[in-house]
Amino acid sequence: MRFMRLSRVAAIGLLFSLALAGCVPANAPRSPAELAAAQSAEALSRQGQFDQAAQAWLALAAQSRGHADSYRLLAAEAWREEGQLDRAVPVLAQIKRQRLSGDEPLRFDLLQAELALARHDPATALRLTTQPNVTVPAPLQLRLLEWRARAMAASGDRWGAARTRVQMDSQLSGYDHSQNRQQVLDLLGQVGVESLKQRAAAMQRGDRMLPWVNEALSRLGVAVAQPTPELQQPVGTLLPGAGANVREGYKAPSQVALLLPSDGNYAAASAAIREGFFAAYLDAGRNHAPRPSVRVYDSQGTADGAVRAYQQAVSDGARLVVGPLTRGEVAAVFSQPRLPVPLLALNHPDDKQLPAGDASEFGLLPETEGAQAADHMVERGLRRVYAVVSTDDFAQRAAGAFKAELAARGGELAGMVTLPPGVTSYASLIAGLRLPTAVAAAPASAPAASATAAGSAVVPVESGAAGDTGIFISMRPEQARLLLPQLRIARVNLPVFATSHVYEGSDDAAANRDLDGVEFCDAPWLFDAQPGLPNRDGVAARLPAARGGAARLFAFGMDAWNLVPYLEWLRAHPGSYVPGASGQLAADQFGRVRRVLIWAQFQNGLARPLGGSLQLDDAPSNAPPAGVEPAAAGSVPSGTFQPAAN
Repeated sequence: MRFMRLSRVAAIGLLFSLALAGCVPANAPRSPAELAAAQSAEALSRQGQFDQAAQAWLALAAQSRGHADSYRLLAAEAWREEGQLDRAVPVLAQIKRQRLSGDEPLRFDLLQAELALARHDPATALRLTTQPNVTVPAPLQLRLLEWRARAMAASGDRWGAARTRVQMDSQLSGYDHSQNRQQVLDLLGQVGVESLKQRAAAMQRGDRMLPWVNEALSRLGVAVAQPTPELQQPVGTLLPGAGANVREGYKAPSQVALLLPSDGNYAAASAAIREGFFAAYLDAGRNHAPRPSVRVYDSQGTADGAVRAYQQAVSDGARLVVGPLTRGEVAAVFSQPRLPVPLLALNHPDDKQLPAGDASEFGLLPETEGAQAADHMVERGLRRVYAVVSTDDFAQRAAGAFKAELAARGGELAGMVTLPPGVTSYASLIAGLRLPTAVAAAPASAPAASATAAGSAVVPVESGAAGDTGIFISMRPEQARLLLPQLRIARVNLPVFATSHVYEGSDDAAANRDLDGVEFCDAPWLFDAQPGLPNRDGVAARLPAARGGAARLFAFGMDAWNLVPYLEWLRAHPGSYVPGASGQLAADQFGRVRRVLIWAQFQNGLARPLGGSLQLDDAPSNAPPAGVEPAAAGSVPSGTFQPAAN
């Protein structure tokens, strides 16, 4: 695996320094000439001249009986760095392990374990890397775990190998991080679907292997539950006993790059996101928060364009890159061998690649809405659900997540149908679902004759007998306005829950009266349900991008900025969240920013939020920490808003 080579090169100087500083036996003094020769050998190693270094260490071993075994070990390690461990075999055979001290016995065992794996002897390698009561210095931890993982995999213990690699995850970065994560998922994939399902079912929610198992199952084509993130404490919380301006987590980079396509199919979406980003950016000045300069780059909506834009932003001095936008663009940037500057991607890659190192993902996923709809219905006591969805991609993805989460919460999908496009009469589809009806609760305008005319072969039940049953829908408003009246005509009076797509983003009481009673999840900013954010009506009066359906993208852009100062804090503090415009925002262990949405309901044709305010901390979350010089309210740092050519 490539990262092992990188880790060795990084650690070799430290190991040699430790050896020279006293990790070798001290029972024989070293002469000035011996010390000078040792320093010369170490310098050769630092310069990458490992073969010459090995010869120098062996020469020292021949001259120094007291330190001979230590020098032989250093010679063997130098050949390992050269990729010629086989040359070290006779040297290792001369070493007496009992004569070694400090971390030398462990280093000796690691070389022997590596040789054992090369000789297809995983049992010996596993014994050498799983010894009890051994203190492992930090420079050797990754190396030990690497060979332990390889030994386990070679022994057939793929689960143990995967768990060991998960231990390594937080200690890696860049390409090494990506490679290790891929190996974890490859190993779990080899464990098998049924075994993974059984293990997942037996795990507690906080088990660190559970997200990895779910990720592996998802890649194997299994619909996996997406539990709502635990929201324990908002970022920006006032510290107890501290001054009023001291807040946790706020850390603004000096320069930010925003990567968005400026034309083509994504121009309109980009415009709404960009305007939302800068609206929140300017609002930060109201709280006297320090703000970086921001430059906008055209990612062109292509893989090559996104990579060029990222590289140009880095060259121009960006300390954080926000974007790109499309799935293909994100995958292309993620595939770079190294990401020298942290990245907040505004989508998830189409190849399901996990973000690595300092990369994070943030997107408006329909799967999030489907899963949270299932949670919401179960919490309402509705465990038996019928699903009606459109053929749109968002609806199908939402339905898949809904089904998985409902099953995980102990619910039952009693039936599901997909509404074909272009059809206005859904009577036969409703009949096929065999939905329960409540005759006593049927509206006066919907007599029994109407139900018969509609052709609904529904199952009559007494009013209230279907109290544990509900309907989940995911479709656009025009389809929902057709479906809901036909359900009532069929005397189906079950509660209906929907994804955000049922709401156009602005009120139209006349058109939406047929949707009365429908609950749906959505972004809190659309209803001014998140205190501390700019008022939506005030913003929409000035910016068309904040109106109608584009308002969700505008809110998404606002949160792209709102996340900027808190990315490091979110990843380092599970349970913390940003009270955002598009939802409550929390980061999982993979660097994916997940949204917790609010619930709204159509009442007299108007969409109104349920449950009141979301804010748990009445102080604004984007105020800076104490001791940070604030930017003047309304000021614009130099370079801000200036598009850069790629």
